[in-house]
Order: sequence, then structure tokens, then C-alpha cells
Amino acid sequence: MKRSRFTEEQIISVLREQEAGMKVSDLCRKHGISGPTFYAWKAKFGGMDVSEARRLKSLEGAST
Repeated sequence: MKRSRFTEEQIISVLREQEAGMKVSDLCRKHGISGPTFYAWKAKFGGMDVSEARRLKSLEGAST
């Protein structure tokens, strides 16, 4: 599986920037990601804390 350029912490910080009021197009340009990537992250990590994201990753790793 391809390794992501961004850690869970970085992804969640990007999502929090959008929640704070920054436009999605500006965020994508700033961080070098595409719009669909942002919305995929939002679907997967939206509303999570960093600790919850780490727990999710450890559970996914244990099941494979």
C-alpha cells in the first residue's frame, strides 16, 4: 500500500483549518493537495482528535 505524505496529525490540522473558516480551495493550494483528497480525508478523519486517529490506524493495522 502506498504511504501517505501526510501523517494523521497533519491531516487533522488541515481539517481544523477548514473548520476555522478557511476556504477549501485555499487550503488545497496551501498544502499541495487536490479537492477530492481533502474531501476523502474529511470523510475519514472529520471530527476526530489526533488520539482517535492513532487508535483507528492501530486497529486497521491489527486487522490486516
